[in-house]
Amino acid sequence: MPITEFLERNAREYPDEVALVEIAPHMMETAKITWKEYALIQPNPEESGRQELTWNEFDRKANKFANLLLSRGIKKGDKVAILLMNCLEWLPIYFGVLKAGAIAVPLNYRYTAAEIKYCLGLSDSTTLVFGPEFIGRVEEICGQIPNVGQIFYVGKNCPTFAESYDRLVTYCRSASPDIQITDSDYSAIYFSSGTTGFPKAILHDHAALVHSCRVEQNHHSQARGDNFLCIPPLYHTGAKMHWFGSLISGSKAVLLKGVKPEWIIRAVSEERCTIVWLLVPWAQDILDSIERGDIDLSKYDLSHWRLMHIGAQPVPPSLIKRWKSVFPNHEYDTNYGLSESIGPGCVHLGVENINKVGAIGKAGYGWKTKIIDENGSEVARGEVGELAVAGPGVMKCYYNDPKSTAEVLHGEWLYTGDMAQEDEDGFIFLVDRKKDVIISGGENLYPVQIEDFIRKHNAVKDVAVIGLPDERLGEIAAAIIEVKQGFELTEEEVNDFCLEMPKYKRPRKIIFAEIPRNPTGKIEKPKLRQIYCGESLVTAQTKH
Repeated sequence: MPITEFLERNAREYPDEVALVEIAPHMMETAKITWKEYALIQPNPEESGRQELTWNEFDRKANKFANLLLSRGIKKGDKVAILLMNCLEWLPIYFGVLKAGAIAVPLNYRYTAAEIKYCLGLSDSTTLVFGPEFIGRVEEICGQIPNVGQIFYVGKNCPTFAESYDRLVTYCRSASPDIQITDSDYSAIYFSSGTTGFPKAILHDHAALVHSCRVEQNHHSQARGDNFLCIPPLYHTGAKMHWFGSLISGSKAVLLKGVKPEWIIRAVSEERCTIVWLLVPWAQDILDSIERGDIDLSKYDLSHWRLMHIGAQPVPPSLIKRWKSVFPNHEYDTNYGLSESIGPGCVHLGVENINKVGAIGKAGYGWKTKIIDENGSEVARGEVGELAVAGPGVMKCYYNDPKSTAEVLHGEWLYTGDMAQEDEDGFIFLVDRKKDVIISGGENLYPVQIEDFIRKHNAVKDVAVIGLPDERLGEIAAAIIEVKQGFELTEEEVNDFCLEMPKYKRPRKIIFAEIPRNPTGKIEKPKLRQIYCGESLVTAQTKH
């Protein structure tokens, strides 16, 4: 069945129950009462900082947009691009595209005008839906994207080069369109994160989306009483596929527009959230704020918060040790996945395996895994090789890119490009991205292992290890270190700390600087290589 049937079921069985809550904390910074109370006394709901959407309203909005698209000649299989910040309209628009039989094409909100143009062309998108944050970027390219025949604007003060989504959907039917959709119909094109180059267009069908719903609920046991706090951007498979657990269970979710630690804790407390998916930097920021005294936990009711899970990147065991010392009653979990495997869950740790923190886990619900050498043969347990996964969520292809498709799809298996090894109990540990491996004097160095070690230092907020060119060794490991606020750290102190590592793994260069991460928390190593490789490096001796 298509994923749209879950939405229609929820609208039918729980029509007046809240499906989504949008919270914009920056609009309520001065409020001395709860966000909900503050929103209730504001004359304009759209400017109150907190809005709600029931399942019935959600479904009706999706139907209206689907009918608008159909009235404009959108046919089954046409591509509709979505360029929006997280908001109440995001998911109804996404499901409206699917209900029209079209293919949803979410775009990264960080894309430049040139990248937006590139992705619209690569995906063959014929329609673009965008929000106020992107007026300048879309205006810059709107005369250069002939394949895009219509542009809809979501928000007030519609620019002249677009049409008002809000005005047009007002006049559309709210009944579900009569479009037959099957499991094998294409549903969405997601773009790779760009951490390994320019984005690729990843094509999925409805069966993959439905499987991701089942994977998420199987792993995290979402029930009707759960409330998921969604902070990452909805354009990314990670955020949306975790929200799919709310969709399949008919439970509430909160879209929080901001990542300040105080906002996250307050949202959990006031909205009674039970599940929170964090990225590593956000979890670190929350713990740092608590330790500094910026957050007084006694002022919040967090008794209903049952699960904290992290994905999108390797998780330092030291971070989870700190987290459990502050929140001992929380279940912890991690998921591994790629947009090519419909987001999180093809590998899953499981809350019962807290003793294996540091591992990404074993094959997730309905998935298979293997670790292979360069010839595609499985390596012996304990040896490092490339992780491959197979299951119902593997992409159909890289759209319009058969060469790249052939490089990663081998029969039912998706070659992930991630180097990994399996321990004696069958748990998989990520070692590093295949292309991030540093070969220094003939030795393979895996940056993630070095990063995990350096993060144990109590003055280190974040760290990234990259390879720098070296005439004698080919490459050397350089550690770029971001120091915690209020701490000091010197190169000598870092080197002394690293003496516990084998000599060949120790970084030969220490650089103090901020660590750039993309919206899903992944370190932007291409950006770091661009900054530091081939340059004369002057290391700061002390960082405050």
